[in-house]
Amino acid sequence: MKKLINSLARKYKGEDYRLDNDISATALFSILLNRFSMLIRGLLIKTSFKSATSPLFIGKNVKFRNKRNITFGRSVTINANCYIDALSKKGVVIGDAFSLGRNSVIECTGVLQLIGEGIIIGNNVGISANAFISVRGYIKIGDNTIIGPSVAIIAENHSFETFETPIRLQKVIRKGIEIGENCWIGANVVILDGVKIGNDSVIAAGAVVTHDVPNSAIFGGVPAKLIRMRKPLI
Repeated sequence: MKKLINSLARKYKGEDYRLDNDISATALFSILLNRFSMLIRGLLIKTSFKSATSPLFIGKNVKFRNKRNITFGRSVTINANCYIDALSKKGVVIGDAFSLGRNSVIECTGVLQLIGEGIIIGNNVGISANAFISVRGYIKIGDNTIIGPSVAIIAENHSFETFETPIRLQKVIRKGIEIGENCWIGANVVILDGVKIGNDSVIAAGAVVTHDVPNSAIFGGVPAKLIRMRKPLI
């Protein structure tokens, strides 16, 4: 059974995949049963999206809004209790072998007076549980990037230049956020609008990223600063 699962996973992921040998037969059966249920849910709603390639795995209590703005690649997993609202100019575009952890939110629009720009997520991206992605400005996440639990990505800011007008009524700033390829974003990181994180970078847990991060850098702290380079810049 494990050999069959490894073979199927390699086929859909396009890379080597091996189950841990310590997974018991009982646990494996339970996992397969859950994945089968998720696959059935995916099949039932697949045609309601702009585009979706099988297999599509959808967990319990997942809610979508504006489905016709969502494009899914192959072998996408949306785990239980997630919420995706795709009301935006460019929609939600997700690549192959993507996983969204439990209780996570991708929200493209907060107010109908100004809808969000959209988000594109590359291939082999994993986002852990309890993530909150506020897609107001445009967001791009590169291939092979992993994002830890409870990360917040906020692509919008508010002006607060005057005291005469409430902050909520002052102008909105949307520069967008770009996270490069092969990045690791640690648990509880906050990434604010206007930030570009370079390829191969690591953001330490709990950091608040307010400025650009170069390629191959390790940043941490509040606000996030350079800790060291993974390798010299070329």
